[in-house]
Amino acid sequence: VQLQASGGGLAQAGGSLRLSCVVSGGHFSLYSVGWFRQSPGKEREFVARISRIQGRTYYADSVNGRFTISKNYATNTANLQMNNLKPEDTAVYYCAADRDPFPSTAPTAWHYWGQGTQVTVSS
Repeated sequence: VQLQASGGGLAQAGGSLRLSCVVSGGHFSLYSVGWFRQSPGKEREFVARISRIQGRTYYADSVNGRFTISKNYATNTANLQMNNLKPEDTAVYYCAADRDPFPSTAPTAWHYWGQGTQVTVSS
């Protein structure tokens, strides 16, 4: 399974960005997809997850109500809509996939990873 993330960039505080993750090499419907982020000097942290079961979603407290994760089965793409961005959202964002219907928020629970995409939010 291969994952290709895109959509990062520069935004002002209060603005929006949309990240995309194309999943190939496997049946998209069989995978849960997650987004993680990592800032310099910090560990990779969980952001959001969408389950392969009924599209159930789960968010980190820090982004709940501002970010929305979704799956587009026509394009095998998982999207992360990020609204009301804050400077503390600045990080490299990674998408991940796993066959587990509800993978743990720990990065080690996820088997497949895409490359990162940089998100920078200015104040």
